[in-house]
Amino acid sequence: MEFSSKLLENAVYEISQLPGIGKRTALRLALHLLKQPEEQTSRLSQSLENLRTQIKFCSSCHNISDVAICEICANPKRNETIVCVVEDIRDVMAIENTGQFKGLYHVLGGKISPMECVGPQDLTIMSLVNKVKNGKVNELIFALSSTMEGDTTNFYIFKQLEGESIKTSTIARGIAVGDELEYADEVTLGRSILNRIPFENSMKAT
Repeated sequence: MEFSSKLLENAVYEISQLPGIGKRTALRLALHLLKQPEEQTSRLSQSLENLRTQIKFCSSCHNISDVAICEICANPKRNETIVCVVEDIRDVMAIENTGQFKGLYHVLGGKISPMECVGPQDLTIMSLVNKVKNGKVNELIFALSSTMEGDTTNFYIFKQLEGESIKTSTIARGIAVGDELEYADEVTLGRSILNRIPFENSMKAT
């Protein structure tokens, strides 16, 4: 792809680094931005810079937040004895959209995946284990995607909590095996949360 402007070429290259965007789509977006009022482009670039420099991670659940403690953890109406373990913020948003879960979350930041060189030390697993050992949590709900990596992560956490007096459950398999949680419809996901099953039973099922 030949460019008459190095500035345009650089913009297209950077945009094309985003997931799911090829060079042609990146060019279309760059040319679209050129046609917009300068203040609109400035607002976009400023919001992206603010996102990168000012975003925080909740010190309690590791969810993305604007402040040290996210709104969910700070909400006194949430049940702090039940913690839903998820992979990332997209899963928190998906479950919140169901309106069925009133507990708290713990965002792992990924799943154990040897193929991608992601081990337990790369996730917030120890933070979760420490949270359980502090005694406030009565139940953990494993809500990771029903993939091999998700099941491996669930089992690893389960083994780390052996000897602890805590109930562990997993969302009901209304979510098809191999599906990513974020793509599930709200009704199915909501029912899966409400009809969760003991984690030990889910291991027998597999």
